[in-house]
Amino acid sequence: MDDEDSWSEWMAQAQNGDGQAYQSLLLAILPRVRAIVGRRVSDPTRAEDVVQEVLLSVHKNRHTYDPKLKFAPWLHIIAQRRTLDYLRKIYRQGAREVLVDEYPETFMVDGANTIEDEALAFDDIDRLKAAMDKLPPGQRQAVNFLKLQEMSLKEASAASGMTVASLKVSMHRGLKALRAEMAEEGE
Repeated sequence: MDDEDSWSEWMAQAQNGDGQAYQSLLLAILPRVRAIVGRRVSDPTRAEDVVQEVLLSVHKNRHTYDPKLKFAPWLHIIAQRRTLDYLRKIYRQGAREVLVDEYPETFMVDGANTIEDEALAFDDIDRLKAAMDKLPPGQRQAVNFLKLQEMSLKEASAASGMTVASLKVSMHRGLKALRAEMAEEGE
């Protein structure tokens, strides 16, 4: 019996819950997987990452292996696909990256990140509190949780007992009412 026949046998045993057979299989296939990946991925560190991805795929898909068939072709397909997935990822990243010789410098200029229009500026917390107090309780709670406490929709839903959809509606209506109230007070 050659190595590849042992692989098929070990995988069949592993599918039946034999941990020792599975460990033997993984140790036996490791050099083959490294060879397959190494043909296309020259960087040893990245190649080892792809090898780990292959082993994870073997683990996740071990239930799909048919013990009546040879194991090596099944393994080879998985290794090739994970390697190609990695190469596609690298290609996509490289296509979006731009190499530059010098990084541009940015400087803070006077007035940057400030509101020039006094009508848009807001620095009176008492006015905001008064406007918040005029909101219906659901809207006030939505604005408080989502904007002031910066909760996620899921967290605010759990804290308030409102659905995510009703929180979104209350938030929208609450902000609209606050804008209107603040505009009236500003006139």
